[in-house]
Amino acid sequence: MALMDFIKKQFIDIIQWTEEGDGTLAWRYPMRDMEIQNGGQLVVRESQMAIFVNEGQVADVFGPGTYKLTTQTLPVLTYLKNWDKLFESPFKSDVYFFSTRQQIDQKWGTPQPITIRDKDFGAVRLRAFGNYAFRIADPKLFHTEISGTRESYPVADLEGQLRGLVLQNISNAIAGSGLPFLDLAANQVMFADALTKELAPIFAKLGILIESLTVQNVSLPEELQKILDQKIGMGMVGNDMGKFMQYQTAQAIPKFAEASGGGGGIAGDAMGLGAGVALGQVLAQNLQQGLQGGGAAAQAAPAAAAAAVGVKPEDVMATLEKLGELKSKGILTQEEFDAKKAELLKKLV
Repeated sequence: MALMDFIKKQFIDIIQWTEEGDGTLAWRYPMRDMEIQNGGQLVVRESQMAIFVNEGQVADVFGPGTYKLTTQTLPVLTYLKNWDKLFESPFKSDVYFFSTRQQIDQKWGTPQPITIRDKDFGAVRLRAFGNYAFRIADPKLFHTEISGTRESYPVADLEGQLRGLVLQNISNAIAGSGLPFLDLAANQVMFADALTKELAPIFAKLGILIESLTVQNVSLPEELQKILDQKIGMGMVGNDMGKFMQYQTAQAIPKFAEASGGGGGIAGDAMGLGAGVALGQVLAQNLQQGLQGGGAAAQAAPAAAAAAVGVKPEDVMATLEKLGELKSKGILTQEEFDAKKAELLKKLV
């Protein structure tokens, strides 16, 4: 029986791995009924690494190249097998190959909104998604921590764990960047860099190097998006409150022209608009005076209130109604109506 077993054994001259497709991170060379011949060759291609494992203990690690298997090229294995000057031939050892190519376009995203802390808004809920690329950098560590003795280890078995690590560290990345969330949301490259920096040491513990990470989209909650829109509007007018109120009023005016001829309803809306603009003027002046000094603000408030009382929006809106009627009858062109509207608007603010 022992003789038959010996006859069935095959001796390996060349050990190599030709990848048949994408998505395999680790592959074990099939050694059943096979032994490695003294002087055999190990071929490790570019974008690969290989390790020899003796009785569960990682021995020698090989990068790309062609190696003749001797006691000189297998020093650790020689020590583990107690080979002195003689090479025991043939011998058995597990050989694992690892793909060190970049595994690109790995998706990540928040299935549910996550809550982060922000120094401007306190607690903020957001959604984000993007992709990343990684590669095996330390095959010995990857073997002991992840792939183990499996015949093969595909990317699909690891992607869920890596995606979870990305989501888990989004909050830490934002906090570590020290930037307000609005600035971070507007600069997705900076967001990606902060997240990559946070993930690098965590991936390294698994023998993995994160090569790149992108943030393709950050979705804000509706209430925060409104604040962002207002901030953009303020920036367009140089952060001048009076001009900002004029900008908002100009956005609301077209509805009056569209509803011209509607009667008292338009006048009522106009009255509310005029009062709002006047109140905006008071608040803006009070805010400006408050920043300059408490005493000046107290003196400016009555004057601002008096100015607000002097505004007669009902007269302006009545004129707008008449102009709207003239436009609807074709007496005034759209350009003429717009010019008069702008002129009346200046009287409101």
